[in-house]
Amino acid sequence: MKILVTGCAGFIGSHVSEKLLNQGFNVYGIDNMNDYYDVNQKKRNLEMLSLYDNFVFKNEDIENTNIINEIKPDKVCHLASMAGVRYSIDNPDLYVNVNIGGFINLVEQAVKNNVLNFVYASSSSVYGLNKKVPFSETDSIDTCNSPYAASKRSMEIFANTYNQLYKLPLIGLRFFTVYGPRGRPDMAPYKFLKSISEGKTFDKYGYGDSMRDYTYIDDIVDGVVSALETKDMSSEVFNLGNSTPISLNEFIETCENVTGKKAEFRQLGIQLGDVPVTYADVSKAEKILNYRPKVKLKEGLELTYNWLNKIKQK
Repeated sequence: MKILVTGCAGFIGSHVSEKLLNQGFNVYGIDNMNDYYDVNQKKRNLEMLSLYDNFVFKNEDIENTNIINEIKPDKVCHLASMAGVRYSIDNPDLYVNVNIGGFINLVEQAVKNNVLNFVYASSSSVYGLNKKVPFSETDSIDTCNSPYAASKRSMEIFANTYNQLYKLPLIGLRFFTVYGPRGRPDMAPYKFLKSISEGKTFDKYGYGDSMRDYTYIDDIVDGVVSALETKDMSSEVFNLGNSTPISLNEFIETCENVTGKKAEFRQLGIQLGDVPVTYADVSKAEKILNYRPKVKLKEGLELTYNWLNKIKQK
């Protein structure tokens, strides 16, 4: 079976690709290797994947790739996108072009080539300023608070439309603050652990009472692979989170415990586009995808810290 993974050199994409390769699938990966964060990290991920005989890579952009028409995959795992809430505030056009335009390019090809299942990355950001917690897939999502969130919401709308028009099976996965080895340098787990361990100062936005549902990468990968295996889906969305929101203050304290050092930070105001809380109700994913997150925050941060120390030594 051929599976296309977009964004294969990125954080989640490299982990999903590795899992699928170990399961014996033929994985075709594309990534445009953009410099939103350190390209060397993506190159290391790609080097690891290239050790597999059942992996094929193409350096292509989802906005103009023709790869589905070319390789005719059985399934598509679409993880490539422009990430980052704060960056989207200053660059909204980029998020429209990549996240929405790139998605439409791929689903158009998927329709023409009878793709059996199309799984794509949405985000917990679609819940925006919702006050009811935990967030459920049936909640209204009319308060997106950034162009990034709006782009992900738009992808879900287009997914419903393409399923309605062409019966293409599409599964959107709303990820909740994913962290772990090979994580993005712009995200708090990587940034805080690295800064604290090196005795450097980092920026802390707000008073520390904002809460995030941090989800370890292995749990996310299990959910993604399960979604790819699901049959007879129409157009669905699932929360993939940990259902254990942690305040920013508690998160920093846990990072201090893991590194054995005291955090030094600059206290700043709340940033435009931020949301006060993310909290996943994963009962739907538990029931249909057999999704059960296992990794607690401290354990996951310890694994992330060990990885950071390894790459520092290279």
